[in-house]
Amino acid sequence: MNKTADFSLLFVVFIWGVTFVMVQNALSFLEPFTFNAVRFFMAFVFLLIPYISTLHKKGKTWNKGLFKAGFHIGVWLFLGYGLQTIGLNFTTPAKTGFITGLSVVMVPVFSLLLLKHRLSRNTIIGVTAATVGLYLMTFADRSNLNIGDLLVFLCAISFAMQIITTARYAKTLPALPLTLIQISTVSLLSYVSAFIFNENHSIIFSSEVMLQKDVWTALLVTAALATAFAFFAQTFFQAYTTPTRVALIFSMEPVFAALSSYILIGEKLTSASIIGCAFIFLGMILADLPANKKKPIAKEFS
Repeated sequence: MNKTADFSLLFVVFIWGVTFVMVQNALSFLEPFTFNAVRFFMAFVFLLIPYISTLHKKGKTWNKGLFKAGFHIGVWLFLGYGLQTIGLNFTTPAKTGFITGLSVVMVPVFSLLLLKHRLSRNTIIGVTAATVGLYLMTFADRSNLNIGDLLVFLCAISFAMQIITTARYAKTLPALPLTLIQISTVSLLSYVSAFIFNENHSIIFSSEVMLQKDVWTALLVTAALATAFAFFAQTFFQAYTTPTRVALIFSMEPVFAALSSYILIGEKLTSASIIGCAFIFLGMILADLPANKKKPIAKEFS
């Protein structure tokens, strides 16, 4: 099951990486919080349909603990996507993917401090290699940092905390209801933020937007694949792996973002970026090597 979890999460990361360009194109018509509110509401509807159709078979009951857990995860996810989407207005899709990937560094630290997980030597070496790769892809040949880069860095912290909180609850709570609460929280908070920041949220119903194929393609793809499927898969499969392993898999996001930017909009890849990709691949391989039996990769969740 561990390998299935790894490959499924890698496919999720592929989806996230290739949608950066689509989101940036859609943001030329919709403002950030409005886009996220609609995207996550659509994802909620997509997941609600299979949940209702299987409700009579599951026998699962909703309770205060489930709502609290889903809301907790959702708040971090809202902060991550809000900061990332705003940041995309000021920086490039490739750089956004690179900086977001820095969560691979934060997750092991948070796991140690918050979940009391011990890390094996192979995992530490793998994280270090991935960090070097991310540094090369993010900062080498890119000395001009801007406000967008800072916002995306804060988004990386939020995504790291989303991985940690998902790890905390995924083993004990049903994945589909937990995902439904998580993404509905993001949609609700995004709607509230759209009002607070005076976004023209009604523009979604204007003819200018309704007739834009790129906007609706971005909304449908990100809602169905990059949100509904992706976060259900993360919530379900994270019960079978560790937060640090998830973070290492997620470090592939900048690689996919860079490749999609190169293919779709012709953004060039520097030699440093290519070397950085190689280090990230190396980090994943090293972290996957068998650990000394006396030094387990991680303690079981309590």
